[in-house]
Amino acid sequence: MISGMWNGISGLNAFQKALGVESNNIANVNTIGHKSDTISFQDLMYQKGYGKGTNIQSVEKDFTQGNLKLTGNTFDVAISGKGMFLVKDLNTNDIYYTRAGNFKMGSDGTLQTTDGLKVQGIQSQASTIFATDPVDTKFTSNFSKFLGSDTITTGDLVQTINARSTNFNQTATDSGVSGQGYKTATSKISDIQALIANYKASLGLYSSNPTAQPAQATSAVSQVQFGSLQNELKDENDLLKITVNNITIKQKFDTDVQITMNKFADKISQVQGVTASVNDTGLLTVTSLIPGKEMKLTNAAVNNDAPSITKVTEASQGAGIGIVNSARDALKTAIESAGGKFIEITTNLDLSNQAALNTTDLQLKLDNLNLSDNGLGDLEIENGKIFVKDGDNKFIIGTISTAYFDDELSLNPEGDNLYSQTKNSGEPKDASRYNSLEGKMLELSNSSLSSDLTNLLVFQRAFEANSKSVTTSDEFLRTAIELKK
Repeated sequence: MISGMWNGISGLNAFQKALGVESNNIANVNTIGHKSDTISFQDLMYQKGYGKGTNIQSVEKDFTQGNLKLTGNTFDVAISGKGMFLVKDLNTNDIYYTRAGNFKMGSDGTLQTTDGLKVQGIQSQASTIFATDPVDTKFTSNFSKFLGSDTITTGDLVQTINARSTNFNQTATDSGVSGQGYKTATSKISDIQALIANYKASLGLYSSNPTAQPAQATSAVSQVQFGSLQNELKDENDLLKITVNNITIKQKFDTDVQITMNKFADKISQVQGVTASVNDTGLLTVTSLIPGKEMKLTNAAVNNDAPSITKVTEASQGAGIGIVNSARDALKTAIESAGGKFIEITTNLDLSNQAALNTTDLQLKLDNLNLSDNGLGDLEIENGKIFVKDGDNKFIIGTISTAYFDDELSLNPEGDNLYSQTKNSGEPKDASRYNSLEGKMLELSNSSLSSDLTNLLVFQRAFEANSKSVTTSDEFLRTAIELKK
């Protein structure tokens, strides 16, 4: 009879704790990234075959995936799959782990949890800068013209290439020597526009095949030997003509042969993307300013006589980073000739050491990263990789690290959605290949109200039943005591 009472009391204790577990699951049904608890029971002991009650075997976390919810918040990140975010307490330098991705940007520009712990990851490096002036190391307000931007991924390397210039429209002036590549301000601007298009195209080609063997693109060069045909230029009825890229250029005799030839070359130089020069012997050289672009010269004539046209250099497109280098150099030269300044910044994110989890705080501000004098652009998180847009330019600035444990059930819940490593959990390992990170989304609690409420009712009835065991045993004892009367 006494044993029956103690059995009932052990059941009351066990199911009282079970009620606490399920009520905690229900209380956290809206907690971001919360993992519900599952309670297990075991029989207590036996004496000569008679059971002596029950107790709690374990309370374990259920790390199954929670539903993802689109929030639209720039700093929200959800893990789809295995792993946890790494966050650092700067007061103790302790690393904690969490599934809650409701982050924010701290006052120092770093990515943080809502409680101020710093999210850990790998920061990118601005490794290469091409600029007109060596003192220009970042995009400032002076560089108002967008030239190009692209992202290149090769194995463990993610790279962004971005370029801008000052306002060459305002600084461009007529310049050059007549007959030797003379350019008007208008033709300079036209050339730059064509070179910008070529630069953007080169970034796209490099992005589509970044592992190609690098090869510089070359510009087409053709020559027209007017030679003795110049002697036909004697009066205003005599005419020079040529068709360049389907544009026909004509020049009537003016004063003398050399002046006429110089003016002819100057007119050709106004065609978009080409420049022309002529020497004293009447050799006209036409050069394409756009590397890799074919140039077509036809119908050259002095009156009715046709001089010979010779292709000196064939255009070749190049390959790999060589395409970008050729396009950049040509564009930079053209902008500088128009009185402008050019800057290209290449930012690299090296993921080769990602598995080692050598992480750091993630800085989000472009001015702190020395990329731009603009503090914070539009943040984009694509599968854990952090990009910041500054106008039309897009920089890779880092990636968010995730870790998993061989025995995640042995992690110690710390509260505030945090877990800490234990001896039994093992060391953290890189989880990037086991998950995807979704920007502007959050993982909801995996607590199930229907299941939790059902368990709550079961445990309530079990508690009531065990209380009945106690009262029944008490009645047995009372009956036994009354036998003495």
